[in-house]
Amino acid sequence: MEAVDAARALLGLEVGLILCCVGAAGDCTVSVSQPPVLEADDAQGAVTMPCSFSTVGCPAEPPSSLWFRYGTHRTETLCMDGCTSEADKFTVRKVLAQNQVSLTVNRLTPNDSAIYICGLALPSSEDPRAKQAGAGTVLVVRGARGPGKALRGLLAALLALLSVYVVAVLGIFIILTRSKFNTPRNKEKEDSQKKRSARRIFQEIAQELYNKRHVGTSQQPEKDNTYENRTALDNYERP
Repeated sequence: MEAVDAARALLGLEVGLILCCVGAAGDCTVSVSQPPVLEADDAQGAVTMPCSFSTVGCPAEPPSSLWFRYGTHRTETLCMDGCTSEADKFTVRKVLAQNQVSLTVNRLTPNDSAIYICGLALPSSEDPRAKQAGAGTVLVVRGARGPGKALRGLLAALLALLSVYVVAVLGIFIILTRSKFNTPRNKEKEDSQKKRSARRIFQEIAQELYNKRHVGTSQQPEKDNTYENRTALDNYERP
């Protein structure tokens, strides 16, 4: 951390010397603020570092902005030509209505980890306070920790197959549960029908036996009367 602070102080001195060459005349105060730390993943592709400023007693003119990068081995001045194209490695944007400028680092890699300092100056003012630099933003770019695209695609495919398998198993379970639930009911229904059929057959047999017995009892008196009539007739005809 002490090395970072020393680097910031050294870079701030260099930035101050450069900004002194930008201004010309006037009397105003410029304040610059930056986020101290910004972390990013190189899978993002790009990262934007904001830089806010305010002015007091300064002429109504857009400030000039400069960006500096203090890396491991060297200090770089970025975007001297403006860096307005997104095809460039760096892109600078100004939103003067919100008193803000920003630096976007494109095609992000872990090698872009460094201290980025935003410097602002009012060209028409020679007051030293009209040329200020921020405390710097420490950008930390980490390599991708997660699986690669191919592995992520494979995991997504496996997850889809697993989902289909789970749905199929649930469907089979529901069907088996319903069949087990319906089997006792069907068995009870069949038993009930069998009992009713046996009862009906028993009733029919009993009715047939009753009818036969009733017919036999009713025919016996008729036979006895016929025999008596014939005996009486024979006695009457005999001399």
